Amino acid sequence: MIHAGGAAAKLQAAGGVRSLAFDASTPLQLSSGEALAPLAVAFETYGALNPDRTNAVLVCHSLTGDQFVASPNPITGRPAWWPRIVGPGRPIDTNRFFVICSNVLGGSMGTTGPGTIAPDGLPHSLRLPAITMADAVRAQAMLVEALGIENLFCVIGPGMGGMQALQWASAYPKRVFSCVTVAAAAKQSAQNIALAELGRQAIMADPDWRNGAYLQHGVRPTRGGSVARTSAQLAGLSAQDVRSRFESARTQERFAFNAEGANDTMRQQQGAGFVDRFDANSYLYLSRAMDGFDLGADFGGRLSNAFQGGATRHGVFSFSSDWRYPPEEGREIARALAAAGAEASFLEITSAQGHDAYMGNEPAFEAALTGFIDASAAARGLALNGGGA
Repeated sequence: MIHAGGAAAKLQAAGGVRSLAFDASTPLQLSSGEALAPLAVAFETYGALNPDRTNAVLVCHSLTGDQFVASPNPITGRPAWWPRIVGPGRPIDTNRFFVICSNVLGGSMGTTGPGTIAPDGLPHSLRLPAITMADAVRAQAMLVEALGIENLFCVIGPGMGGMQALQWASAYPKRVFSCVTVAAAAKQSAQNIALAELGRQAIMADPDWRNGAYLQHGVRPTRGGSVARTSAQLAGLSAQDVRSRFESARTQERFAFNAEGANDTMRQQQGAGFVDRFDANSYLYLSRAMDGFDLGADFGGRLSNAFQGGATRHGVFSFSSDWRYPPEEGREIARALAAAGAEASFLEITSAQGHDAYMGNEPAFEAALTGFIDASAAARGLALNGGGA
């Protein structure tokens, strides 16, 4: 049992997944007014916490990610999802930082979500209350507090992870020394909402969805889940890459309109494997939480009000070919931070890799991120010599 700062949780480990299990006496208060208990938050850590407990970095993952940011996933066998950024000698150097990455609330890798077994012995499925990005951050805060960490040196995340990072800086300004937002926005765009709705409709139209109760029936909505994944991943490519792949598929298939998708190269490439590792109902809950994210709306419609009075240092990064979260949305965050008097920097990285550039080989991004982390570490009084392979 871990006790720290009023939180009490039992550490559990199974199949390579560690989680903190909070019992009914420590419910998670949701934005809807409901309370969620019991709650489990699965997480992974890298590096060591220093004696002053001032070197903790929280990494928030994107929509379909997980907690295995710098090591292979023991369940799926997939490699680490951000190895160029988190690890020994990387911009988030695990030789000097204690890195925490948790599976998001509503996810499907150990944290309480729709696939989790409820107290009645059945999966929550659609009985799980609606969740928000603020709820996800409150669950992370419970984890961080239970680990005995009062203040985070940095919160960083791409996409949906960037939304969580901004929420952290707004909700806990005295507990976040620095915040890095990568290829994200402070408000979900209409285009993203439309794409997510198509994915949700595809899942719910799958006859195996069974009104969300597919686990009880021993099936999964694999076709709908594959379409949802394809929609999300195509949005992660650059426009040029999408056209190139389409042209390649068209050349190979010559109008093979096959409902079974046997010759649908693009869909096979993008959706294969996803439906086996990611719960379809988690996609419904998390994509809906992203669609509802509008940080400024909670502060009278002015985003700058979300950061008033905070002392967090901000680094905002965008990629030129990202049409999911284009650079203009990063500039909007930076303008709001400047208006709030926050110490902030914004950098648009020229890249042809679209939204997914944050996971690719982007030396300019890695160098700039290293510079931001090193400068923040110096301001925090932490040891330098990080970054660079």
